[in-house]
Amino acid sequence: MSPAAQTRPAPGTRADYRAFRTLPTRWMDNDEYGHMNNATYLSLFDTAISLWQMENGIPIRGPDAMRLLVVETGCRYHAEAEFPDTIHAGLRLGHIGTSSMRTEIGLFRNDEDRACTEGFFTQVLTGAQGRPAPLPLPLRETLQALLP
Repeated sequence: MSPAAQTRPAPGTRADYRAFRTLPTRWMDNDEYGHMNNATYLSLFDTAISLWQMENGIPIRGPDAMRLLVVETGCRYHAEAEFPDTIHAGLRLGHIGTSSMRTEIGLFRNDEDRACTEGFFTQVLTGAQGRPAPLPLPLRETLQALLP
């Protein structure tokens, strides 16, 4: 099949995601074209994942912090977002491995049911020496809430 004949995946819906965090947009998030700057989308992904982890007892700061390093990201845009949209970030677990996990994120504008943007963060748990370490059972159990 030629590249022109391939179709993009349709935007996900809210029902495709398991947990949500509401995040406001800010005036400074808009770029010269009047829509949200590309880097802001990744920042929203990071904020939504970090808040979910903290709210679910996964320490990401301080002496007991799990060193979950982002090793890969991706983003697909379906529609523009802009200030003063309220973003609802949906989360789901796309993959869990021995030492890594892929959290998928859908960003929904205001009350819309279809994602304006979808992406992912792949994180690897590392030990004190900076090498990958197995995800502990309590973390795996917590992550079950995000399984589709």
